[in-house]
Amino acid sequence: MGRRADSVGGRISNYLDEAVALRRDLHRHPELAYDEHRTSELVSDRLSAWGYQVTRGIGSTGVVGTLQNGNGTRRLGIRADMDALPIAEATGLPYASGQAGKMHACGHDGHTSILLTSARYLAETCDFSGTLNLIFQPAEEGGAGARSMIRDGLFKRFPCDAVFGLHNWPGVPAGQFGFITGPAMASVDKVTIRMIGKGGHGARPQETVDPIVASASLIMALQSIVARNIDPLDAAVITVGTIHAGIAPNVIPDSVELELTVRTFRNDVREKIKARIRALASAQAESYGAIAEIDYPSGYPVLVNHPDETDFARQVALDHFGAARIESNFRPISASEDFAFMLQEIPGSYLFIGNGDSAPLHSPLYDFNDEIIAPASRYWVKLVEEYLSKNPS
Repeated sequence: MGRRADSVGGRISNYLDEAVALRRDLHRHPELAYDEHRTSELVSDRLSAWGYQVTRGIGSTGVVGTLQNGNGTRRLGIRADMDALPIAEATGLPYASGQAGKMHACGHDGHTSILLTSARYLAETCDFSGTLNLIFQPAEEGGAGARSMIRDGLFKRFPCDAVFGLHNWPGVPAGQFGFITGPAMASVDKVTIRMIGKGGHGARPQETVDPIVASASLIMALQSIVARNIDPLDAAVITVGTIHAGIAPNVIPDSVELELTVRTFRNDVREKIKARIRALASAQAESYGAIAEIDYPSGYPVLVNHPDETDFARQVALDHFGAARIESNFRPISASEDFAFMLQEIPGSYLFIGNGDSAPLHSPLYDFNDEIIAPASRYWVKLVEEYLSKNPS
């Protein structure tokens, strides 16, 4: 096993300069959700050159590369995200974004390069038996690209018995792997509340219905939901992120708009919070003579890793990297990820690899650590070869 692992690492190391150059090229040319035309073309061209059957335009700009080998009946999916963020980069790096106000601030350029590097190795060696579907997904950053691909027939057109994904994680030593069984990343809902009152002169408040006072009362009341309505053992977050109201200090406005983010790790908690926010907003508004209009669309669901697939993914890392390379206390993450939609359809797991001591995700100073391309690529190779083993036990 050791000699085999060395041969994988050695071959991947031969690709490394090209993989880093590819990653930095993607970084210089970031594309936002559903606009990943250059990226998807680049991905498609590489996969086609390596012998994959390539299908483009799934869920708008998504790409699937399929490679079949042997007579194995198992079907495996591995996903990488491709989109950037509307952030102005401040790294000053030689390969910094060349697109004003756009940046790969979450490492999707790295995820794409990792999976392409693995794809090349797997196509050249074909040391597996079955069907491999490599899923390059658009619009993870708020655009629900995973859901778009599913609605466009992803798993009907490319059936998978399991699906896996990977994300880099700053603050964890570079190349360390993290695994979480069960709820691993939070659901996210964006809530907009419009508190409607009656505006007027700030010197004659008795003639108005002040929506700012009603909104202030609501903001304080919202803090009671997690503190008093949710089991202390269940994690949840309610954050009021924006307040828009008023144009002058001596004018009481007609309305106030609040925007909230809500994060939970259980669907029943998610629904309870939704009911309580609606009830509190309506009650607080009524108590001040105002009206609350509430827009509460469903966002990304809780990302729940399946036990068997997570155990398998962890064992791959243990067998080929050793226990010292696995973070023993990797905890659930309150950020959200639309891979959750895929895990609602197909068993699988979402795992993490340390990015080292870098700026946090979504920071204008963030930079993907190119040193993790090699171990992450090698990990995908070993996972594919074991899941689609030529000699299943």
